[in-house]
Amino acid sequence: MKLVRTVLWGVFLVQFSGCMQDDGAKTIRLAHGLDVNHSVHRAMVKMGEDLDSISGGKLHVEIYPNQQLGTEREILELIQLGSLDMTKVSVATLENFAPKTRILGLPYLFESREHAFNVLDGPIGQALLDNSEEFRLKGLGYYDAGFRSFYTEKEPVNSPEDLKGLKIRVMESVTAVDMVKSLGGSPTPISWGELYTSLQQGVVDGAENNLPSFYLSRHYEVCPYYSLDEHTFSPDVLIVGTSFWDKLTAKEKEWVQEAVKRSLKHQRKLWALSEAEALEEVQKAGVKISYPDKEPFIQMTKEMYSTYENDEELNKMIQQIKSMAD
Repeated sequence: MKLVRTVLWGVFLVQFSGCMQDDGAKTIRLAHGLDVNHSVHRAMVKMGEDLDSISGGKLHVEIYPNQQLGTEREILELIQLGSLDMTKVSVATLENFAPKTRILGLPYLFESREHAFNVLDGPIGQALLDNSEEFRLKGLGYYDAGFRSFYTEKEPVNSPEDLKGLKIRVMESVTAVDMVKSLGGSPTPISWGELYTSLQQGVVDGAENNLPSFYLSRHYEVCPYYSLDEHTFSPDVLIVGTSFWDKLTAKEKEWVQEAVKRSLKHQRKLWALSEAEALEEVQKAGVKISYPDKEPFIQMTKEMYSTYENDEELNKMIQQIKSMAD
């Protein structure tokens, strides 16, 4: 059924993709699943404004937020079909399309935000972006999505033992599923748009995400415990379809890349502010914040790294990433 829906969306949207207006301007159709108050959406709005200015009105961005055109996975499928042009997806979703990016979802790979962006903005990050091109998806850069932590309905997660028997919502990511399993929980993939209701109805006992998403989704209304174990740093990736990208002139590509560069820089500043705001607001709403000892979590997830020992390329990347820590 999902495949049929995707194909139907593709047929409907293909006529609009990268459409040329009467004045010769091109419109980039960008869809994502985030709230309009999210720092990534606000940075995308800036990207559109900058692109319009840089290009002298020759390139526009039209944004469809809040999963208007589907889940992250469905939107990526539409982009592969050439029916949409651009999106933002979590690297956890992207790993289903560009397998090498899955290493970025390994728990406790990054020791700090600075460590993460030293990697992501360097040769390793670029190599992983380039890997997606063979799957008709071109990575343009990384937005800050912070560290992900557990939040629950009945009791806080202060140690891996607290996850035993709990159904924890995860993204459609093998890496995320393996992580929760290694910690003793029961991973349950559910789409972001269905999660609030699933938490309300007890379909799952908790979830894991960053603080701004926890706040903007209002999940704190049903999950009063947020445990800052900071198990993964999973960036959001700005993606454009290669079918659309290849139709742009060299000058148009320069305009897009400059607008993207400004957008990424702007979003990372907004993100820091949004994290502080989210922490303050959820505490005002009565959420109990805990800071568990990370070492037991690190030890229980170490086994995930052993699965990469026989993959020379990815194992080398992992070792290089770890060597770049402060």
